[in-house]
Amino acid sequence: MEWHACLDEYQKLVIRMSTPRVVIDNTVCRTATVVKVDSARRHGTLLDAVQILTDLNLSIKKAYISSDGQWFMDVFHVTDLNGNKLTDESVISYIEQSLETTYPDKSLGFNGLTALELTGTDRVGLLSEVFAVLAEFQCNVVDAKVWTHNGRIASLIYVKDCNSGSPIEDSRRIDRIEARLRNVLRGDNDIRSARTSVSMDVTHTERRLHQMMSADRDYEWKPDLQCWTDLPVVNVQNWTERGYSVVNVQCEDRPKLLFDVVCTLTDMEYVVFHASINTTGDKAYLEFYIRHTDGTPISSEPERHRLIQCLQAAIERRASEGIRLELCTSDRQGLLTDVTRTFRENGLNVTRAEISTAMGVAMNVFHVTDATRNLVDPKSIESVRQKIGLGNLKVKELPFRHHQMAERQDEHEIGVGGAVLLSLGSLVRKNLYNLGLIKSYS
Repeated sequence: MEWHACLDEYQKLVIRMSTPRVVIDNTVCRTATVVKVDSARRHGTLLDAVQILTDLNLSIKKAYISSDGQWFMDVFHVTDLNGNKLTDESVISYIEQSLETTYPDKSLGFNGLTALELTGTDRVGLLSEVFAVLAEFQCNVVDAKVWTHNGRIASLIYVKDCNSGSPIEDSRRIDRIEARLRNVLRGDNDIRSARTSVSMDVTHTERRLHQMMSADRDYEWKPDLQCWTDLPVVNVQNWTERGYSVVNVQCEDRPKLLFDVVCTLTDMEYVVFHASINTTGDKAYLEFYIRHTDGTPISSEPERHRLIQCLQAAIERRASEGIRLELCTSDRQGLLTDVTRTFRENGLNVTRAEISTAMGVAMNVFHVTDATRNLVDPKSIESVRQKIGLGNLKVKELPFRHHQMAERQDEHEIGVGGAVLLSLGSLVRKNLYNLGLIKSYS
């Protein structure tokens, strides 16, 4: 580390103390690369570390988080999406440099674009109408993410002017775009208010989508009897002796799961002091010891219930429903309008979408169901592929969550989750014992 000549020894000490120390090791674990991060504790430190790893599409198989006073120690066992250790030196170097940055860049290359935030009631064909409005106003969609949950939709769309390639800054044009989009989102019978906003500021896209859906109160929903077993199992109780609230989560493992949970805890102003994360097969078991930012545990039953609802919603928002369609083709004006209109005309409902463009190539992913959120008729998929181009649109079917409902119901009844979470609780208490914070962990 190079020092500026004007820095005195105290300033150098402060910098050393506040800069995270990172060690990446491929030798201590046979199945994963171990990433260790030591840093001064501040609100959001854990989320920053998890965000950097998940933005690289790394899978976090295990993690241990522990704080001692004002110091944090995070240990992550990570692999690539194929389950392999990290061997690319450029990736390892990028992780080290990013984690050692006290305040990492969250823009992810979206500077110079105009961000459109949309929330409203989901319906078949809505995305087609949104992209048609943007095309009419000469907006080129550079990147977008769309989530749906509990009948609501949230989308963050990054656009620029089709002709100049510059961000859209004309206030009158922006007002007209917002007004049209609000009408589209509101539809004929929106029981809640549709919301649109335009911003030149850039934040982390997926964190912002969580914030938008939470502000839309998508978590306030009563599940149907037929799918109650599909909900993630979340339990929250207070450990009065140590002043912690203990959060246990059991659900299906999937990419970015830890980010979604930690993001929600952070934005709800909870601080994670200790945590243990483990995955076994397709199951994930997470345990967090948390307090409010003022150092107090959860103090009321309504607050406990709201935290459970919010965590369940955060886990479900990104859960894949339906068939995954991957579109890779030359980008052109009106492409998204044409593709999503074809979906609508064939009765396909988009439950999640990721839009991106690079070097004149559009790389888009759509998760689709039929109008009732059930499996799409293969004939409809083939009809869509014929119209869009068989070579451009690839199909990858994802398993429906309700296909495995009976198996999960058996697990709930025999209480497997409780036994595993109890074991994780013992592990974290052992860590607290080793730190001298408790007298016994038995």
